[in-house]
This record gives sequence, C-alpha cells and structure tokens, in this order.
Amino acid sequence: MASSSRSFLRSTGVAVRLIVLATVVLGVAYPLAVWGVGQAAFHDQANGSMVTDSSGTAVGSSLIGQSFTGKDAARWFQSRPSAAGEDGYDANASSGSNLGPSNPDLTTAIEERRAAIAKADGVPASEVPADALTASGSGLDPDISPEYAALQVSRVASARGVSEARVRALVAAHTESRQLGFLGSPAVNVLELNLALAKLG
Repeated sequence: MASSSRSFLRSTGVAVRLIVLATVVLGVAYPLAVWGVGQAAFHDQANGSMVTDSSGTAVGSSLIGQSFTGKDAARWFQSRPSAAGEDGYDANASSGSNLGPSNPDLTTAIEERRAAIAKADGVPASEVPADALTASGSGLDPDISPEYAALQVSRVASARGVSEARVRALVAAHTESRQLGFLGSPAVNVLELNLALAKLG
C-alpha cells in the first residue's frame, strides 16, 4: 500500500513538473520568442502595418479599408463599399453582407451605388466595375482595382484643380502588381494613394 502511494505521488510530481515546464515553454518562452522575432524582423507588420501622414501621425492601417466621406469627398479616391458594422469599415465587426446574388436588398443597393458612382464620376453606369459596387468578404478590403481608381481620376483632378496626368501618375505609382507575378489581381491601396494625393495640396 505504501509503495502504491509513493508511486502515485511520484507520478503526480512528474505530471505537475511537466505541466509547469510546458506552461513556461509554450505559454511564456515561445510567445515571447515569436513576439521578439516579429518586432525585429517584421516590425511594421507586427504592429498593424500602420500608415502615418507627413507629420508622423498614424492615420490608419494599410490592411484595413476606411471611408473618405464628407463635404470634400470628391477630392479623395473612394474605397470599396463595406458591410462591416452598422456604418461600415468597423474593424471590430469584420464581415460581408451575407446577402445572396438574388437578394432584392443587395440588387437594390448595387443599382443605387452604380447610379451614384456614375453620376459622381461622370461615366456611363455600364463602366462602373464590380469592386465599386460590392463589399469584400471581410468588409475591410483596403484595395480597389486599377479600373475603379482610373474611373475616379477625372473627378479627383477636377476637385483638386490639378492635371489628370498628375493624378493618373499617382495611381500608377501606387498600383501593386500580382503577387509573384501570377497570384491575385493588381490592386491600389486607397489610403496610401490618398496620402500621396494630400501631398499635392
């Protein structure tokens, strides 16, 4: 009986030591090591890929879309629609609309967006690209297609009193090609483009 008790206590002691060791290694040392490598090798990405303006103030993340609205909205490139949160672009409520292609609410919203964009940018409704009309799956896509960016050039240039050529050059400079040359589609980061645009005055 005594031998059995000693065996039990020995086994329990081993189990407790293993739990403590695993907790220290996997719960403290490993996370600290990953954090350290992230801070040293990928500092910007590890801290949210924050984007700053010319004064060094953080104005958003290059990974999260945001709206550019208000009385001077015509001066800025517009993002994709967002279904994240009640007013859109809510990073705490990342989601799509969950509406199917035959849902009348989605159809109505798309047609309203199409008409509004066609009017604002002075183009035929048939030329408005799909990413200008539909939210991404996360509702936080920071990029638009080069086609949607090109559609907005004339409006932005006119609102700012600069040449379309200068605005078009900014779009070209901020157009990212396919990853590895074949993955995904070319894209334009709206926040980074608008920050470059702000430097024009």
